[in-house]
Amino acid sequence: MSDASSPPPDDKQPQAPLIEHLIELRSRLLKAVIVVVVIFLGLYAFSNDIYRFVANPLVALLPVGSKMIATEVTSPFLAPFKLTMVVAVFAAIPFILYQAWAFIAPGLYKHEKALAFPLLASSILLFYCGAAFAYYVVFPLLFSFFVHTGPQDVTVMTDINAYLNFVLKMFFAFGVAFEIPIATFLVIWTGITDVKSLSQKRPYVILICFIVGMLLTPPDIISQSLLAVPMWLLFEVGIIFGRIVQRRRAEEPTEAG
Repeated sequence: MSDASSPPPDDKQPQAPLIEHLIELRSRLLKAVIVVVVIFLGLYAFSNDIYRFVANPLVALLPVGSKMIATEVTSPFLAPFKLTMVVAVFAAIPFILYQAWAFIAPGLYKHEKALAFPLLASSILLFYCGAAFAYYVVFPLLFSFFVHTGPQDVTVMTDINAYLNFVLKMFFAFGVAFEIPIATFLVIWTGITDVKSLSQKRPYVILICFIVGMLLTPPDIISQSLLAVPMWLLFEVGIIFGRIVQRRRAEEPTEAG
């Protein structure tokens, strides 16, 4: 009788939370795509102006009579189009990451939420700072070196598509490099390592920074140093915040007692 009175097992019930999560994920991805498309449509009319702005660090240093060229028939259209799409995604990063945050936040503990949101906001700001550093500091120094060190009888005429691929790579490299304080803080906060251990590995970290600079930048010491030195300094910033975390953790038992 007890078996007859009990409700029949519902095979669909365990799947309901997963389906709900998938529906929510689809909804948030759709919102992110819509925002990117809307920003792109709003910027498309200014695509040539955006490309001109990005190309200005090189164009301003070109000798008189030199200019950028298009070696492919479709480059005058595709290069600004591609750049505008990247700028749209770049501008939508805060909204995209907010959607990711809103999706995972319900599964986090209260103390994790209190830390995750500032880290998320800081990571966005640092990525933008890295791209700005590349544009306003690295590009003028780098292009000045390349333009003025070549033979005088060689006319500099850079392909617009090749230039775009180069600067996008540099934007991404410096944007990611500026995330080092966040990564350093997280490995200390999660207990993967500690400040003392990281400090002892400083020579290896500096070596790795220059190796990364060599791989992600043109093969010259100037561009490599312009990436490696900020990476090392940002690592030191992460160490500073890691010391603050460890100090607070050491004071917690004393305060509780």
